[in-house]
Amino acid sequence: MAAPEALAIGGFQPLSTTDWPDRLAAVVFVQGCPWRCVYCHNPALQRRDGAAGPGWDEVVATLARRRGLLDGVVFSGGEPTLDPALPEAVATARGLGFAVGLHSAGIYPQKLAALLPQLDWVGLDLKTDLAGHDTLTGRPCSGAPVHEALAAVVASGVDHEIRTTYHPALQSDETLAKMAVTLKTAGAKRWVLQQWHPRDGTPGFEQPWHWPEPAVLAWLRELGPELALR
Repeated sequence: MAAPEALAIGGFQPLSTTDWPDRLAAVVFVQGCPWRCVYCHNPALQRRDGAAGPGWDEVVATLARRRGLLDGVVFSGGEPTLDPALPEAVATARGLGFAVGLHSAGIYPQKLAALLPQLDWVGLDLKTDLAGHDTLTGRPCSGAPVHEALAAVVASGVDHEIRTTYHPALQSDETLAKMAVTLKTAGAKRWVLQQWHPRDGTPGFEQPWHWPEPAVLAWLRELGPELALR
């Protein structure tokens, strides 16, 4: 197991009110992601060798000073389960007395499953339905691991939410309905549609952004788990 000092950190946010619902958290952005999603809001974190954040020792020193002020630490990315030093970093954060949350796209379900006993909350991305996954991520066979990760998260009993970045150019109403049924069948607790935010140079998003129509949202709430908009 890699020492936590080896964690490739692409960025560090000492305080966030949005990365863990209803909690004040520090966020550690772990460098590296094998997917190339067309709407990625953090492309600087994609390359594994591009880490430009502080060292782990510096992050730990900051966290130690913030004990009693923060509720927890969230490891985000990139895809944090890519990093072999993540389990030790999680253990260090817990040793400081923090609850630990994780943002993951479910790319490495076995690594995620091994980490779940050490986590207090998971924000798992479900980007689209299984049929459309490869096109969105730019990588073949990318959907099946996510569904394996979803099953592991639900079975673990760890508090979680499933997040989907929504744009009408990405997910049709029928696609959303398929996703709702998938999540309900899997036993997911909570589904959040996240607002897509434009990024310069992103192709294929000429269609104006808007939330699904109220009738569609009502339909999704009938088909799926608890649904929120963010």
